Amino acid sequence: MTAPTLPGLDPSTPTPEAPRPGSRAARMGLPRAVDVLKDVATEYGVCIRPLAMRRTDLDTGLTEVIDLPCGATREDKCPACAKKNRRLRQAQIREGWHRPDEPTPGPAPATEEQQALIVLRAHLEYSRDEAGRASQWDQVADIDDAIREVEEAITAEGLRGRVGPPHGGDVQGDDDTGKRRKRSTRRRQDAPDLPRRKVEPRTVGKTYTAPDGSTYRPSMWLTVTLDSYGPVRPDGTPVNPDRYDYRRAAWDAVHFPRLLDRFWQNLRRCEGWNVQYAGCVEPQRRLAPHAHFAIRGTIPRDVLRTVAAATYHQVWWPSTDVQRYTRDRPPVWDEQAEAWVDPDTRQPLAAWGEALDAIDSDPDAEPVHVVRFGKQVDARGVMPGTDDAARTIRYITKYITKATGDCHKIATDRQQRHLDRLWQQLQITPCTDRCANWLLFGVQPKKAHAKLKPGRCKGKVHQRETLGIGGRRILISRDWSGKTLTDHKHDARAWVKALLGVTTDSAGARDGQGDNPERVHHAWELARPDDPDVGPMAHRLMRAISERARWRTELLAAKDRAAQGIAPNLSATATSTTANGEA
Repeated sequence: MTAPTLPGLDPSTPTPEAPRPGSRAARMGLPRAVDVLKDVATEYGVCIRPLAMRRTDLDTGLTEVIDLPCGATREDKCPACAKKNRRLRQAQIREGWHRPDEPTPGPAPATEEQQALIVLRAHLEYSRDEAGRASQWDQVADIDDAIREVEEAITAEGLRGRVGPPHGGDVQGDDDTGKRRKRSTRRRQDAPDLPRRKVEPRTVGKTYTAPDGSTYRPSMWLTVTLDSYGPVRPDGTPVNPDRYDYRRAAWDAVHFPRLLDRFWQNLRRCEGWNVQYAGCVEPQRRLAPHAHFAIRGTIPRDVLRTVAAATYHQVWWPSTDVQRYTRDRPPVWDEQAEAWVDPDTRQPLAAWGEALDAIDSDPDAEPVHVVRFGKQVDARGVMPGTDDAARTIRYITKYITKATGDCHKIATDRQQRHLDRLWQQLQITPCTDRCANWLLFGVQPKKAHAKLKPGRCKGKVHQRETLGIGGRRILISRDWSGKTLTDHKHDARAWVKALLGVTTDSAGARDGQGDNPERVHHAWELARPDDPDVGPMAHRLMRAISERARWRTELLAAKDRAAQGIAPNLSATATSTTANGEA
């Protein structure tokens, strides 16, 4: 006897027919015009969340609304702006990776006028000291006014920075009292020693000479990871979740930026020159952060592994071994005592300064946490101008347009439970000395107040989408390329202008940011979406798409002319400004 076949499982059952024309299923199967408009805008590189800015000409009173790009760095908010930011980062890494000269020249010598102002400032400092010794406080006040005027003149003359720190009456800093706490700089006994050399003021790597006499200057690519917290499967989930150290994983993720700073400091002291780097921090499949870096110049792999093994960061905070309170039963704020107290005994919790004093007075005190790198340190050389160099730059920047929690898709329930356990630990891990989570461990954070919510700190490291990586994910050393992102934007604009043959800065005339911005005086303000002069978003996007299409046609034509050796048309109106404020 043959068992009956369930409906839908019989192979002889015909496939479902197409929905009836005019039915709801047929209508829902049609693409939405608004979604297609956003997709086309993304394809043409148009910002889908432009900021409507109203610009008023202060001379004529003429006003117009200009759409500026939102500048988002994540593709889930604005794909066009995120891709543009990624291209800028790639250009920044490419320009500074294999450069043969120093990116930032030394400062120019001071002029006689600048030196004279410094001498005048020194005379005023001497006169102020004499007036203070003689208790002539009225003269002190007059001299302070003169000092402020001279310092303003020094800044206007072209000197950067302060000549000296402000006097006591001008200090507006932290209201903490007492001397600064100092920790011992003695290295830990369980960490290997490192050679310490004087760091030379150079950022360019070594040049090698081949047997045929040719010279080349290679650079390196480096990947550093954190230590293991337990065996994991290929999908990144722990083999035994009960033995996986989620607490240490959360603390390591929060303090990973400090560990990277200490690594580069140790590497520069070990090598004896100012090593430059550019890289990105991203999560692994096990959700622990690791970092990829492009290093200018070459460093032996053994040195990199030794420095990584000898690098650590100690966190000298109060102990968090025992969680005294929970998020459902936290301490309470006492208005009279102006402090957080125990909900049962009404006794104030230990203040932050008292908790640190207890650590200082204990000769056997240990740091609450020590962050270290793992054993996996990957490094290899990269030659300039090769496909490997371009591929490595794309690999370093592959996740910078995504949120940390979106770098790896959660496909199974086991991965979801692993993410939930890590996030639960991150929610109660203190992030700074002012974090509200300290109240859960019986300690009042620094500058405690009544608005704190224990276990609900608003820091980025506690959010689910950051996975503990709350700081900057793009790490660029100061002397990498000698330029900021704004400088790279101007370089891209200058390249387009030179290719199109534009002789005047039409974009600068439009937005007041050209070579001569003082010739047009404008006032800018944010326009509201419901203002009568602000059109619907769909109309603004369609105008931007049309302008971007014409801009792309002109650019492709200019590239063809340049490839054929035809001189560009030197015209002041060879191009127009797009609706997103770009030339």
